[in-house]
Amino acid sequence: MQRRSKLVGRFAPSPTGRMHLGNIWAALLAWLAVRSADGVMILRVEDLDPERSKKSYSQQLMKDLDWLGLDWDEGPDCGGLFVPYYQSERFERYDAAFRRLVENGHAYPCFCSREERNAASAPHRGEQTGIISDPCLKMGSYQRQIAMDTRRHTWRLQNHGEEINFLDLNYGEFRHRLNMAQDHVVLRRSDGVYAYPLAVVADDGEMEVNQVVRGADLLTSTPVQLYLMDLLGYKRPQYGHVPLLVDVHGHRLSKRQKSLDLGALIASGWTADGIIGFLAHQAGFLDEMEPVKARELVDRFDWGVLGTQDVILREEDLAQIRQSHD
Repeated sequence: MQRRSKLVGRFAPSPTGRMHLGNIWAALLAWLAVRSADGVMILRVEDLDPERSKKSYSQQLMKDLDWLGLDWDEGPDCGGLFVPYYQSERFERYDAAFRRLVENGHAYPCFCSREERNAASAPHRGEQTGIISDPCLKMGSYQRQIAMDTRRHTWRLQNHGEEINFLDLNYGEFRHRLNMAQDHVVLRRSDGVYAYPLAVVADDGEMEVNQVVRGADLLTSTPVQLYLMDLLGYKRPQYGHVPLLVDVHGHRLSKRQKSLDLGALIASGWTADGIIGFLAHQAGFLDEMEPVKARELVDRFDWGVLGTQDVILREEDLAQIRQSHD
């Protein structure tokens, strides 16, 4: 397709609460990476979990992104080449990808409880890694069919210890040998809901995403996603992982920290340009902390400036920018 000649990136938030400073940080960097290359930006809503996701949060996050000046070219509100852009409406795509994996012997039913799985993954004395074999893989076809008819089960990805290598745009060369303890990820839950690893790979592959910019907490998840990409015949995207915003204890900012969600930040005096300027300064794109529009930062985006160390967010940092709006 014609679009393959352009860089295609995406921001894919989960609508489980109001955006917080950590979300905005990731969104800004993903957006700048795309806009600095004159690429196509996709907004995809990852609302797979029916218990936690709400349409009201989806609507709010689109309003928040618009308020921040972070626009998109394809998404739930404006459509695009690969509608729909809500994961909850893409079940048929995931089902097709899942069936291909099952038919080709790359997925297997797992009947283990979480406790049994954890016990099996605990290394014995002298061992360096966890699970060496999965009892569910040793079942005969008849035994497995009986179990599938009578017991709840998930479906997991099977691997054979393949080595996955990739060059991260920010962290450089990354090598990982797939293993059973870490990489036999769940593809479909026991309630029939498709899990994140399968959904994100199917979406990125079908939407022709060729650059993924996201938090460094997902760096170790990348090899198994690349393995899935290969199995399903999708072209691998480039990955660029960005350092996390963390508190003084090294904990990643999350939606549980209500004082840092966008609603609370606005109520305490932040403006959109103030938030963008604050984050741009933390990224090293501005020498001084000052209000700035996202568009004004496009020419300043630089992987070499961003670095790989997590950004420690101190209370005095927040207090300083609050005071700047008084």
